[in-house]
Amino acid sequence: MMTKALSICVFSLLLCSCFILPQQSEISKAVNYLSDFIASEQFVKLKEDNSDLALADTIYLRAIDYYQNDYAEALLALTFATIPYREVPLIIPLINVRIYYPLISTDKETFNRKNENLPSHFFYDSPSNQYGDKDKLAHFFGNAYIGYAESILDLADVFGYFVEAFEEDFKAQSKIDFRDMEVNWYGVLFGNLLEENKNILPSEVLIIRSFRYNIIVL
Repeated sequence: MMTKALSICVFSLLLCSCFILPQQSEISKAVNYLSDFIASEQFVKLKEDNSDLALADTIYLRAIDYYQNDYAEALLALTFATIPYREVPLIIPLINVRIYYPLISTDKETFNRKNENLPSHFFYDSPSNQYGDKDKLAHFFGNAYIGYAESILDLADVFGYFVEAFEEDFKAQSKIDFRDMEVNWYGVLFGNLLEENKNILPSEVLIIRSFRYNIIVL
């Protein structure tokens, strides 16, 4: 069942069609590499002794190392690698036809193991079930890419709202999800801050949401 992650899936779909088709093979290699890491026994062991916020940093740093400090490419690859879906279901208005658009992802077995291991409890109100907030990293990294590339794309302030409205128009979910939109905003903030400080980590921005409500998740 498609969940609230759809907005960032649509965001990734748009990026794929508009910006990265000429380099899709390179993005695919990075997505495979990051997916393999998250699916690995090494990552499972890291989960035993580290918080999900720390694991988000670990995945991010692995991508930065892979791209040798090319932050824009790393954020883009992280977006695809952390999406917990392999395709986007859309119902086209007027003709009422459902289509499934494939996203860049690894093989099915690795994809499933990766999804099992994705960090999922970052916030005080993350659902206590097994799925938790597994879709939120893709929201965060996707919008961080937009925030980081703001000077080129000039979309950072409106893109999160656009994708939410887009998914509502295509009837992918019943209403706009304001927790998704909030995480979108933190992603943009991280991308903006990254332009000035390359040492900042995702956890340092993600934790702000808990500070706002005076509840800290460690």
